Amino acid sequence: MDCWGMNQRPLTLREVLSWADAYRESVGAWPSRGSGPIAGTIGETWRDVDTALRHGWRGLPGSTSLARLLAEERGARNPFNLTALDEEQILHWADSHHERTGAWPHAKSGKICESGGETWAAVSAALLNGTRGLSGGSSLAQLLARRRGARNRGNVPRLTEEQILRWADAYRTRSGCWPSGKSGPIEEAPGETWTAVDMALRHGKRGMPGGSSLAFLLAERRNVRNVWTRPNLSVELILGWADAHFQRTGCWPTVNVGLIEEAPKETWRGVDRALRRGARGFPGGSSLARLLSAERNVRNVQDVARLTRRQILAWADNHRRRTGKWPTHTSGPVADNAGEVWQNVDAALREGLRGLRGGSSLAQLLARHRGRRNIHGLPDLSKKQILRWADAHFQQTGSWPHRGSGPITGASSESWRGVDQFLRNGGRGLAGRSSLGRLLAAKRGARPYRHSPSLTEEQILRWADEHFQRVRTWPQLTSGPIPGVPGETWSRINHALREGKRGLLGHSSLALLLAEKRGLPYWPRRRAAAGNRESSDCSRIEDEAPQ
Repeated sequence: MDCWGMNQRPLTLREVLSWADAYRESVGAWPSRGSGPIAGTIGETWRDVDTALRHGWRGLPGSTSLARLLAEERGARNPFNLTALDEEQILHWADSHHERTGAWPHAKSGKICESGGETWAAVSAALLNGTRGLSGGSSLAQLLARRRGARNRGNVPRLTEEQILRWADAYRTRSGCWPSGKSGPIEEAPGETWTAVDMALRHGKRGMPGGSSLAFLLAERRNVRNVWTRPNLSVELILGWADAHFQRTGCWPTVNVGLIEEAPKETWRGVDRALRRGARGFPGGSSLARLLSAERNVRNVQDVARLTRRQILAWADNHRRRTGKWPTHTSGPVADNAGEVWQNVDAALREGLRGLRGGSSLAQLLARHRGRRNIHGLPDLSKKQILRWADAHFQQTGSWPHRGSGPITGASSESWRGVDQFLRNGGRGLAGRSSLGRLLAAKRGARPYRHSPSLTEEQILRWADEHFQRVRTWPQLTSGPIPGVPGETWSRINHALREGKRGLLGHSSLALLLAEKRGLPYWPRRRAAAGNRESSDCSRIEDEAPQ
């Protein structure tokens, strides 16, 4: 025995089959010699197992293979021992494919549903090479053309100009316009397309002499206008059309205007294309915009004046004095320069256009030279910094901040909503997948408001009595945390009483509850409203309990 077989433990056919069953369950196919390592084993590979089966090593019977074993024991298809084919069987599969899909199969049609593992590529190869009982020298396309009359793309019929013109006449009668190379299938000739006809006319295929096209043929035989053989134009003619357009509409034409009224078969886009590409008597390298700029002094948006950062900053200063805000790329026209818009200025700063260096933006320019806050260039945050801000907020208000707590005191331009957003989504040095509430719960033991336990008026009154016994004054919404109740504050109690949260009815307040249940005088202070209107809704009353 070879030393290779002596250095490995014996195997059994049952063990090999169990590995194969697990492989099929995992990947949906039976393993082969090249399937790599065997999952759940140490050092075993399918190549080693196949070799052992072939040579009779490691206690296996020999004279077989992995493919033969799986074919005999599991019914797997063995690509080295395929069944014979015949044309009748192939035609039966092709008829079923045609009934199911409406088209005849070809070599790239994939698996044959009725065959149990065969593919059309394998069938076509067997027809061509003469394997699996077939005579060879044929193909799937030739077989279907001979026995089913299917169109064979490799043996298409010859064409004539008269035939093509008859199809074109029928197309015009049906649709009202002449066909082009992009007109799709030809209804009068199943399997033919106008693209194929045009290519045959161009390249001299299918009996055509070549050097023509569908457009040239229709222009010559049916007097159809060919866009590639239009008459030459002149600068004077185009300027005459442009002047007429300006007199009629009050603005100069652009490529998007459409048809030229003075020349119904011409378009401004076609004129621009001829000026650019050098067609119809023009040398090229120009455009409609450049021509009108040179001859009629019309502003060309593609050839605008150069910009400087000093000029942009002056425009921005004027914009702020006029509106009270710094401009952004969505601020519209620049009031100090007719024709300029802030979006184009921002694009020039970003892309290095109009004499600018590029790699910047309007927001970055204003942040660097005017101190404007740029939301895309904010400094990194850290959880330690956020916790310091939260501690300061708690000392000032007696409650932990949440995303609706507004601006952060002592942190210019920062807000608790923004901090919560970056904690959730990441950015500014934070990893994301957290929140302000989760951070405070983990590091400060703060209880998220939405997870707060239910309250009862009796419980609130007990806490109020304890507060009175301890400090000889009744609690107010500004009395801070409630001793012995982690995360609870009188401000949160008052909010729950007003808004009807945490099991309470709402439309009340801490002051109103103490007035009703403990006989304290109640002095409501109503919020200022438009027109100083008074509201009787208790949820709109700011209460102050007497000391």
